[in-house]
Amino acid sequence: MAVAETQLYTKVSNKHRSKSTSALLESLLTKGFPAHIAQKALAATGQKTIEDAAKWLHSHCNDPSLEDPIPQEYALYLCPTGSLYNHLQEFWKESKRQCGKNRAHEIFPHITLCDFFTCEDQKVELLYDTLKRVGDSFAQHFPPSISLSLHSSTSYLGFFIGDSHANILKEFALAFSSEASALADCHVKPCLKQLHLTLAHKFYPHHQKTLEQLAKCINPGETCQWVAALYSRDMRFVHYQTLRALFQYKPQNIDELMINTGDFIYVDPTQQSDVSEGWVIGTSHRTGCRGFLPENYTERANESDTWVKHREYVFVTSSRFFTQIENERNVNLNGEVHNPSMSRSVTNVLSLQNATLRRGVLVMRHGERVDQVFGKSWLQQCLTGDGKYYRADLNFPSTLPKRKDSLKHFEYDPPLSCCGIFQSRLIGEALLDQEVTVSYVYSSPALRCIQTAQHVLQGLKLDQKVKIRVEPGLFEWTKWEASRVIPNFMTVTELAEASYKIDTSYRGNFPLSSLVPSESYEEYISRSSAVIKQIITACPSKGKGVILIVGHGSSLASFTRPLIGLPARDSSDFTQVVRKIPSLGMCFCEELKEENKWQMVNPPVKTLTHGANAAFNWRNGIVED
Repeated sequence: MAVAETQLYTKVSNKHRSKSTSALLESLLTKGFPAHIAQKALAATGQKTIEDAAKWLHSHCNDPSLEDPIPQEYALYLCPTGSLYNHLQEFWKESKRQCGKNRAHEIFPHITLCDFFTCEDQKVELLYDTLKRVGDSFAQHFPPSISLSLHSSTSYLGFFIGDSHANILKEFALAFSSEASALADCHVKPCLKQLHLTLAHKFYPHHQKTLEQLAKCINPGETCQWVAALYSRDMRFVHYQTLRALFQYKPQNIDELMINTGDFIYVDPTQQSDVSEGWVIGTSHRTGCRGFLPENYTERANESDTWVKHREYVFVTSSRFFTQIENERNVNLNGEVHNPSMSRSVTNVLSLQNATLRRGVLVMRHGERVDQVFGKSWLQQCLTGDGKYYRADLNFPSTLPKRKDSLKHFEYDPPLSCCGIFQSRLIGEALLDQEVTVSYVYSSPALRCIQTAQHVLQGLKLDQKVKIRVEPGLFEWTKWEASRVIPNFMTVTELAEASYKIDTSYRGNFPLSSLVPSESYEEYISRSSAVIKQIITACPSKGKGVILIVGHGSSLASFTRPLIGLPARDSSDFTQVVRKIPSLGMCFCEELKEENKWQMVNPPVKTLTHGANAAFNWRNGIVED
């Protein structure tokens, strides 16, 4: 156990514990649950129903931390509802789509009244009583509307609360914190600085103008009913990443984690360096159990997705009835919010931007390579005694392309597996379905990349029209090469003779002889930045068209970030990002010519996700014991 956690356990264990007499607790006690475990379940589920608490206890029966006395953390937020909330949600959606995720997307729209504090499980009900009592005392003084003024800087965008209204909210927060601290024996700190409702935070400076345009579509005077809400979170995972399971996974080994679709998993980024590629180690929010799970079964979730709302106090104003009518009018039969005025405003912004779109750059990682499935010694499994290639498994390619030198060079320049070929063609077909026009194709000299480009073009039905430009400068960071030397790639002539659609007249911007083994991170970033700029310059900008670049996992960051004006990541962060990029992972950038810049947007096709399929020997377990 970590030293910090040990100290935390000791501090909490030494506190005096009072007994709660709530009906929910009594129900759990009659079922035989110990008082401290029952209180833990109630606090973790917001003390709503006996069914929720019982379900939590059942799910956490194997939770190794079930007996640990660490309490939840609580925060008091003032949250908008009604028309203003709907407009804010539309902003959240559009800002994420156009500029990517920033810190504000981690939490729903809110004004912080009291930041996170701890409260012992058996005293949480006292917080509820305090919220009700203080809310009642301020109900008559609460303003019918709150003054909001837009404020913008290079890393922050949001609404500041007007002084007169802010003073009322600060008095409310101070009253709650004082009474809660006294009654529940906890330290509650009210927010007494500039109160604000954040729209975007810690975004890239070049996105400021776009975010401001979207924010100006929000009318801060829209009808709104404000709600003071008490939320809790698990304090152990505050600095972890939160993942959401896309699929169910049943463990194959004892150290793996069982997950159901929709489960949340807490992952500590600092503990992933020694984990096998394609896997992460995390703790299930639903069960409390810890183990390994396949990373491609998950997606990033928001920090607040696992928070629990305990109680809320609704400040009723004279416009409440109007707010309810507006809500009903703006909700369609599917329960989706529709805001005509916001939709029109955002559409105008989008139309203005789309009018300037010219070219696109689609950067793609290659498909599944044979050594990814069969290991570094894959070639030894496929060679006969006299050195000829044969297909040892159906996922090996049926043949290898002819090359003048030894087959052993394929060991460090491996081809795609049959599944990798299928993946690549499937992506090409998906691009064709979306009517994506590919005008130019560039590929790393690695065979797996050239094969990926070839089969993507076949799926697009462009393999007879568009030729592949082999660009040595697109090769991955040479420090990662297992051989510590530059692989002996097939020549352009050999590739053309092997029926790959190669542009034999193309001369690379970065000669193959210029690639150096074990180059530094700075050298790799400099090479990548120079190559992407040269490729963009070489492709005419008249009309619309996509430049397809097929490279490696590292390509997605090293080629797109300089294109959209972002600095290179720290090398350790870069490594962590790249190791999570799956086969055929892709990034898409569009040109805003009139603004002389590029922006990253969603790729034109969906991601490709599939599970593992282990080798099978029919003798084991079927015939033999």
